[in-house]
Amino acid sequence: MRRKLPEYFHLQPIGQRIIKTAVAVTICLLFYMLRGYEGSTMPAEAAITAIICMNTNVRGTRTNALSRFFGTLIGAFWGFLFLVIVPQFPAITEKRWALYLLMGLGTLLALYSAVIIKKPEIAGLAAIVFVCVVVIYPDIESPLKQAFHRILDVLVGTATAIIINAVRLPRFKRRDHIFFLRMKDLAVDQFAQVPTTVLYRLQFLLQEGARVCLISEHAPAFQTTQLGGLRFTAPTIVMDGAAIYDANENTYLLLNAMEPAASRWLMKRLTDMNRSFFIYTVHRDRNCIFHHGEMTEMENAVYQLVKRSPYRYYLDDDHFSMADVVYIKIVGEQKDLEQISTQLSAAFEKEKIRAVIRPQAGLSEGCSLYFYSAHATIENAQKQLMHLLQQKEPELESVELRSSKGFRTEYDAIRLMRRLTREYAPFLLTAWIANRKAKRKN
Repeated sequence: MRRKLPEYFHLQPIGQRIIKTAVAVTICLLFYMLRGYEGSTMPAEAAITAIICMNTNVRGTRTNALSRFFGTLIGAFWGFLFLVIVPQFPAITEKRWALYLLMGLGTLLALYSAVIIKKPEIAGLAAIVFVCVVVIYPDIESPLKQAFHRILDVLVGTATAIIINAVRLPRFKRRDHIFFLRMKDLAVDQFAQVPTTVLYRLQFLLQEGARVCLISEHAPAFQTTQLGGLRFTAPTIVMDGAAIYDANENTYLLLNAMEPAASRWLMKRLTDMNRSFFIYTVHRDRNCIFHHGEMTEMENAVYQLVKRSPYRYYLDDDHFSMADVVYIKIVGEQKDLEQISTQLSAAFEKEKIRAVIRPQAGLSEGCSLYFYSAHATIENAQKQLMHLLQQKEPELESVELRSSKGFRTEYDAIRLMRRLTREYAPFLLTAWIANRKAKRKN
């Protein structure tokens, strides 16, 4: 039987930046080979320049290239002056220690020149180029030629990096796919904002036409603060599958509310057990929250944490319609909540109720016990959403992307976004090969 390797043994895919850097280095080396400089230091310096200048985008590459170019100009200028002036004083240059002192002075001038023109970020590069120009003195025939070649090396490397980075391999965009992402894979909890790098990648994909549906265990109000105002191209699944919400229109498209009889039965049983609880309802596209019983210390801590949301309404009365109840929630210690769930579980099937215990964000030890309709599941909500969308676009396909262990670090979320990018816009050749394999299987 073949054993599955742990996750950390899996090789990461080769990114475009790695491929483009390798291509740029190869082109630099071939360019100098055609010019007859095979084996000299010139192709190496051009290749190093291409490596340094290559960035994740064209703008970043251009910025690195300009910095590299101006730094080279400063270093080459002072190197040229050094090679022209120093030979005029043979009495000084015959002494090696004096020559090195002059090289140190030239390094100082190169560094200070970058500071004077208010570009301190290129100071180190200017000093490096200066040293590269003068270090082999006195074995230099033409100072001007030496300085010119250093500038030429940089021009070749930067130009190659910019051109290669501007090349975009053809991609096939899957506009007929709906991609499902879970919020717990993008942020640590409902009070934490999605990392900026993840938001940037997600926004880019949305602008490129990707249709992304977010799946959240919580109310839509949390997504408003977590996602920084992103406008999505598909409705979202919220409240652990109990509702489908259109964030752009602030409208609930579908509710899998608890049956009124089940809500009455559950509230009565919890009241008989002397348990206080929150009642989450949706009425006229408003998320209204009621509390029954005397509020406990843990419940008050949660209430104080979330009551400031402008998209959720906490009401002190009990006047609501049983048809509007989406779920009921108890806050407490995990062992206590497990006992309550066990005591009530015998009637869950009859009353068509589903219960789940999750850690409560904002409490170090507290958890929450949620009661939903048995039909209020993420899997059912996905099917319902696809049905709603396919009424207009019958050829849509769904793809769910999940992290194996949820959000642990920002890198986990970034890696998931990379997978989404590959799934939505694979290279044209990759998509063609995948389609060929699919046709063979069928």
